[in-house]
Amino acid sequence: MKEAAIELHGVTKIFKGKKAVDNLSLTVEKGSVVALLGPNGAGKTTTVSLILGLLQPTSGSVKLLGGDPQHRKVRDRIGAMLQDVSVIDSLTVAETINLFRHYYEKPLPLEQLLAISGLQDERGKMATALSGGQKRRLGFAMAAAGDPEVLFLDEPTVGMDVTSRQLFWDTVKAMAVRGRTIVLTTHYLEEADQIADRIIVINGGRLIADGTPSQVKATAIGRTIAFTAGDGVTDETLRSVPGIAQTEWSGRRVKLFSGDTDRLIAELIRRQVPMKDIEIQSGGLEEAFRTLVSSSKE
Repeated sequence: MKEAAIELHGVTKIFKGKKAVDNLSLTVEKGSVVALLGPNGAGKTTTVSLILGLLQPTSGSVKLLGGDPQHRKVRDRIGAMLQDVSVIDSLTVAETINLFRHYYEKPLPLEQLLAISGLQDERGKMATALSGGQKRRLGFAMAAAGDPEVLFLDEPTVGMDVTSRQLFWDTVKAMAVRGRTIVLTTHYLEEADQIADRIIVINGGRLIADGTPSQVKATAIGRTIAFTAGDGVTDETLRSVPGIAQTEWSGRRVKLFSGDTDRLIAELIRRQVPMKDIEIQSGGLEEAFRTLVSSSKE
């Protein structure tokens, strides 16, 4: 068992009588890349704020790197890229990054921070004159300034173009290889699927799913069998086959959802259902996310 980077035990946060976080318990191991997902208002930002020590829990406990998130020595070992990037008037990009570097005992070199954020050409530009995507990249440079052991990324790629987004995720992956712990929130579920080794889904401040991307997708929607159906195959005949939870048609192409695709394909073959161009795969994370959120409301 790896050492814990983040520990939440029975954490509840109440605002004006409403629970934004509701008895949430989870542990994030050092060196993992975790995507914290949930619909708007699910409690993601509140949870991150609690972990960072920006908010105090109404009840329960939060530990970050084994200590109090508000402790100076803990803060020196973390970085956070929040949704709103505030810049200081009359400072260039390089000056802004240098200002943040001086907050830490062992900061990364300025040139390295400019490189990983893709802002070498903007180093002498006023930070206030940057585009929205460039400000996001500046926020990343500031978050990475202290070479953090734990890095929080809140909707990090909003406003970034394709090239900037690729550079960003390549950098994050390199940090993960070096043993850094990454916690990110994002509405781009494809990115979460590709970058994270663990997916945590919350809704209404409660934990509703936790596992690898494959586990979360399989738990939520199982797997699918897709094929081009023969002329005699109808939705009615397929629904008579045991093990099919749902069918989706697109012309003669049909997708069958099932918790046990191995047994289902054997049954389809046994019944001599005419089919060709067969594909068996797990559903996408976005599909699983919608299913989980919908089920948690019931």
